[in-house]
Amino acid sequence: MEIKDMRIFEAVAAHGSVSKAAKELNYVQSHVSARINYLETSLQTCLFHRYSRGMILNSEGKKLLNYTKNIVSSIDEMIKVVQDSNNPSGSLEIGTVETVIKLPNVLSVFLNKYPNVDLSLVSGVTNQLVNDILNYKLDGAFVTGFAPIPSVIQYEVFQEDLVLISNKIINFDTFDREPLLVFNSGCSYREKLMNWLTDQGFTSPKIMEFGTLETILGGVISGLGVSLVPKSSVSHLEAEGLIQCNSIPEKYSKITTVFIHRADVYLTKSMEKFIETITSFNNQREDSVSKSVLFKLVSSNSI
Repeated sequence: MEIKDMRIFEAVAAHGSVSKAAKELNYVQSHVSARINYLETSLQTCLFHRYSRGMILNSEGKKLLNYTKNIVSSIDEMIKVVQDSNNPSGSLEIGTVETVIKLPNVLSVFLNKYPNVDLSLVSGVTNQLVNDILNYKLDGAFVTGFAPIPSVIQYEVFQEDLVLISNKIINFDTFDREPLLVFNSGCSYREKLMNWLTDQGFTSPKIMEFGTLETILGGVISGLGVSLVPKSSVSHLEAEGLIQCNSIPEKYSKITTVFIHRADVYLTKSMEKFIETITSFNNQREDSVSKSVLFKLVSSNSI
């Protein structure tokens, strides 16, 4: 069995279609079909249930897929090790929650210093991004409200305050009538909001799910409902008078953004430099805060 056959098998299993797999791999459809048939003949077993609209793994195919993923992942890792240099290149696939407003600053510093790295971003909610890390689908991810687990290493990036936003002054006596504009399940901000409401006795809030922060903010501005978001992401809207920022108890309003990756993967030079950039950015932020506090103390003493 050749590594190319494993990649073809993976692609067909992922897409449930020979034609889609061929398009992704830049092969002709007949070649993909032939390699799948060869694979089944070699193993003396059928790997797929075939239907008029595509194909799906059978039980034997599912067993093979687990082994295939491990082998392909190990080979890709080996290639990365061999190709490493002091001037990193190659690709990094990074996930992020939508509300990391300071992320462009980090990415700008990294890409200006290491222009040969092909960096791609995938957005999602924390739970999905963590699953993608655990399943080797992403090299790393920026997530919020992450509960530490042994197989994942984390680096603190930002600490932020969450605020309840609305387009008018909120009447908390009738708050259960306000629709909640939130991301999909698995979002840490949504979880914080629901925990607070449950503790306040609101057991059946109206939920409206959206896929992007921009849509949620637009909904709040138009009076569609309320949401819980980092204050840093909406300060400009508050300054313009488009929204109201309402404080909630500190137990629910503090959240930390961390960068995570699997503990058992080889860190390429590209990933090492990316983590180094994150750490450096965080240290600079802490130094800035310390200097600001020192300046205030000196000014106060002078007065």
